[in-house]
Amino acid sequence: MTPPAELSRAVTHYLSVADRLAPGLVTGCYVVGSAALGDWRPDMSDIDVVAVVGRTAGERELRRLSLLHKLGNLRAAGRALARRLPHLPGTVNAVFVAAGDLGEPVTRIRPVASHSGPRFRRGQGFDVNPVMWKVLREHGIAVRGPAPATLGLDPEPSSLRSWTLDQLRGHWARYAARALSDRPPRRRLQSPYRLALGYALSPPRLHRTVVTGEVISKEEAGAYALDTFDTRWHPLLQLALAHRRGVPGPALDPSEVPRLTGEFIHEVIATLPDRRSR
Repeated sequence: MTPPAELSRAVTHYLSVADRLAPGLVTGCYVVGSAALGDWRPDMSDIDVVAVVGRTAGERELRRLSLLHKLGNLRAAGRALARRLPHLPGTVNAVFVAAGDLGEPVTRIRPVASHSGPRFRRGQGFDVNPVMWKVLREHGIAVRGPAPATLGLDPEPSSLRSWTLDQLRGHWARYAARALSDRPPRRRLQSPYRLALGYALSPPRLHRTVVTGEVISKEEAGAYALDTFDTRWHPLLQLALAHRRGVPGPALDPSEVPRLTGEFIHEVIATLPDRRSR
């Protein structure tokens, strides 16, 4: 798959900054996430990459990787400011993995570091998980390094379903509970309304993975949710899809959207099959 030109430029620039900060450290780079699934939107989506580290990253290199997140994404921040966007689309979020660990079962891999949004974490990285490793192996876009299929990746398919169930019944159940509270979650530069719309398609996406073993895009998750769940959720789902596409959608009270999203997530979780069923 050939990535959009704007995405390619962003990742190429990010890698050029990485090479200046820590020459020879990043030996591989693979685009995953929405871009790998054909659902990347320039004015909405971040860019998720798995970066391969070719040597041991010491204290100096870790400090340089922390700086990379800031310097490598200055262009994205500048474009968002120029367009007066309330978020920072085009930001490159990376998880760094040692080259020698790529062949390990994914749940045994300890990332070198990761950065997402404003946070840089050493020894952590959420995207090293069965879902993302499946996307990397089957759909990952090589910007630097050999094809993903040649890396010897082990996404642990036997763990895919249980890991996804844990995400829905853990992280997403907690988000739903907070969305139904008097103080729904928000993120820097994003209101609870915008955050809820951005999150509404993720739980049905995971629901589809639990039911079928497939990993689909958020756009496909919207279509799946419209076909699978009660019609009372259609206005919320149509608004979430319209928000993602940057077009007008159904009129809903913005103050009600977080609550509706929380209720919808509860329904998604309630319809999950039993952990033991297949």
